[in-house]
Amino acid sequence: MTRTRATTVLGVLRDGRLAIAADGQVTIGQTIAKRGANKVRRIAKGRAIVGFAGGAADGLALVERLEAKLEAHGGNVRRAAVELARDWRTDRALRRLEAMLLVGDAEALLLVSGNGDVLEPDDGVAAIGSGGSYALAAARALLRHTALPAEQIAREALGVAAEICIYTNDQIQLETLP
Repeated sequence: MTRTRATTVLGVLRDGRLAIAADGQVTIGQTIAKRGANKVRRIAKGRAIVGFAGGAADGLALVERLEAKLEAHGGNVRRAAVELARDWRTDRALRRLEAMLLVGDAEALLLVSGNGDVLEPDDGVAAIGSGGSYALAAARALLRHTALPAEQIAREALGVAAEICIYTNDQIQLETLP
């Protein structure tokens, strides 16, 4: 089976403002299959943002579950993420889903995985996907050494990742809160 590689997703939380951005590239084997895939969405009636890396169907299934958890827990992102991670780890069907999520609101940014991880970064920056390490490094440098707002840091850092990672392009989608 040809391996599908997709995505770089980066979240930046600075000064009460959240930006989650993703590139649009989907690569199958050695071929770019799509340049403009949408991997970032507003959820919970616009009160939260989620980005996913991994299989599109798996990511979208998890986003739907997360949205249901947000409704059940009054929009509390931390609680919803923990409940989703618990279900993801223990449910036989969910356990097979291969994706990772970044979710946040104006107060929290969280990385959620199928291993049961719900990680809140110390510095308000998190990244997932093929070019995640490159985007994370660039975002941390910009966060430490500039006064740029969250959305500009996210856009610039993804641009750097696109210059380095062959699985990342410069077709960036960005959502911000508030």
